[in-house]
Amino acid sequence: MTHWTDTTATQALRDLYAAGVRAADPLAVLAAHLPEVPRQGRVIVVGVGKAAAKMAQAVEAAWADVPLTGLVIAPHGAGLPLQRIALRYGKHPTPDAGGAAAAAEMLAMVQGLTPDDLVLALISGGGSSLSTLPAPGLSLEDLIATNQALLASGAVIGEMNCIRKHLSAFSGGRLAAAAHPARVVTLAISDVPGDDPEVIASGPTVADPTSFAEARAIVARYGMELPPSVAAHLAAGAEESPKPGDARLKRAEFRMIATPMMALQAMAEAARGMGLTPLILGDALEGEARHVGTVLGGMARSVAAHGLPIPAPCLLLSGGECTVTLAKGTQGAGGRNTECLLGITLALNAAPGIWAMCADTDGIDGKSEHAGAIAGPGTLAAARAKGLDPQGLLAAHRSLDVFAAAEGLLTPGPTLTNVNDVRAILVT
Repeated sequence: MTHWTDTTATQALRDLYAAGVRAADPLAVLAAHLPEVPRQGRVIVVGVGKAAAKMAQAVEAAWADVPLTGLVIAPHGAGLPLQRIALRYGKHPTPDAGGAAAAAEMLAMVQGLTPDDLVLALISGGGSSLSTLPAPGLSLEDLIATNQALLASGAVIGEMNCIRKHLSAFSGGRLAAAAHPARVVTLAISDVPGDDPEVIASGPTVADPTSFAEARAIVARYGMELPPSVAAHLAAGAEESPKPGDARLKRAEFRMIATPMMALQAMAEAARGMGLTPLILGDALEGEARHVGTVLGGMARSVAAHGLPIPAPCLLLSGGECTVTLAKGTQGAGGRNTECLLGITLALNAAPGIWAMCADTDGIDGKSEHAGAIAGPGTLAAARAKGLDPQGLLAAHRSLDVFAAAEGLLTPGPTLTNVNDVRAILVT
């Protein structure tokens, strides 16, 4: 039986995080989902997202003897050596000109194909920003300003992507439509609650059932202030995205190769090997990060006090993308994972024998260089000993300061995959 201390519990949580990331490693999971190579015709590989480079590397390894051409777009710093597939870079979470130019290049690459050709699309989270290509009449600056408004609005990922798809020349099925009449097979790594193909990277290869009217309603619901040109574009609703039943998408297939639940299940299996009983609470927990943290902390206290909903020693696991709503002019420091973890930590209030981790499987929490953090019974005391007020910092959205002071930050670097956030609470 493990003797649980700060050292052993912290290491266990690090190992569990690594197990979740491994379950979404394209080099381990992609090859089994590849389609048959066409007997005649070309194979064009395209892709966008945080996992794009590693997915392309996995394709090159699995199809070593297949003539390939293509292009993928990855975030700066998330590249890998590729031999036959070109690699371009874009910016995340704020778009840049490099990503826009690469998206235009990709659209041109898939045009003029024949029914004998195969387009293999490698799609993963983060693709919306990386392939931001403005619709006619809009500028990249318009979309950058809109993206900043979306990130600060408190809207959930599906709502944000509904708006993005109606400002894009690339998303919402437009990439697959451009490839018609070629066969399009999408291999996707999900980073969204519910694994909705239409939401992952704003669905560049799948039909879009949402409308301009829905996009306008979301803008109104959150009181977003958008550039006048963007507001006018949404109001005009002139060029809808390809809808279900569109003939141009008839030969488009979609295959999910890694999901948040797969990562949580891998973490659960690793927990059993540590002598812990895992309980997966769900892979699609959403809400304001600090409030989700308060609820999860309360559940952990119930385990410790009452053995419910599961007796200790156990591991409470959850996934899904929380939101952080910033007041106008607020900068903050950290991301949704450290904010959720600070909510958990304050709810636990130094309860003994409980440690927690919240982290993004892509290795980056928001705009920080950290995936998230790990906290234990001594975290609040360590922060206060350095003159910090954890409750006040949570109110100011400066969760990063607390975990930096307590030396609890988790910094694996870019993992080159992305199945969203994982949260684990170890109750001994």
